[in-house]
Amino acid sequence: MTYHALVPAAGSGSRMGALSGRAMPKQYLPLAGQPMIRHALATLCATPAIANVFVVLAPDDIHWPAAAMAELGPKLRVLRCGGDTRAHSVANGLRAMADELGDHAGIGNDWVLVHDAARPCLTVAMVENLIAEVGEDDAGGLLAVPVADTLKRSDENSRIRQTVSRDGLWQAQTPQMFRHHLLLDALDFAPQVTDEASAIEALGLSPRLVAADASNLKVTYPLDLQLAEWILENRAKRSFSGG
Repeated sequence: MTYHALVPAAGSGSRMGALSGRAMPKQYLPLAGQPMIRHALATLCATPAIANVFVVLAPDDIHWPAAAMAELGPKLRVLRCGGDTRAHSVANGLRAMADELGDHAGIGNDWVLVHDAARPCLTVAMVENLIAEVGEDDAGGLLAVPVADTLKRSDENSRIRQTVSRDGLWQAQTPQMFRHHLLLDALDFAPQVTDEASAIEALGLSPRLVAADASNLKVTYPLDLQLAEWILENRAKRSFSGG
């Protein structure tokens, strides 16, 4: 069984940039002494089960720090085929993977773990747990967290219209893990989705939810960057102290 990781990183991070006043794409903002994207890539490269880590960049990306990323080793492969949307970038990346590996027939049954460039606090243990829990489930699966807060639906005036039951609700995270051929077919069928699991659902399948935790957060706002740095620094302290 072969596992590959795919990290779409062709976006501009415009919401984060507008709030932080920085023109640099979000994935390259400094975090704990490294570009944010490097943390997730390092974790994926360090996961023994993963054979290759593909990062999908915009064709005209001028920010990619090639020399620093080369330190992550030969697993890391760069694909400059990013599209206008996440789904477009992932689909382009899946096709480019097949070209890069030179095995169009064999790669179809391989597993692909798609991970957000803006989730820097992923751990090897989380990745290994996802792989173990999904197993041979042909519908695939994803990391997620049960919703803990009370949910409110608003009207157009930002007033509460309805309290939504949180029973059975989960907040999707990444990686999201699916067979290469199935995910590519799903994205071709439902190209407007905002995550890979939604495309698989559009085919009538039900991916498995694998419990993670809130530390696998997505950096969307400037405060998230501070929280991610705190998580990474405290993990490093515990590791250093043997705790």
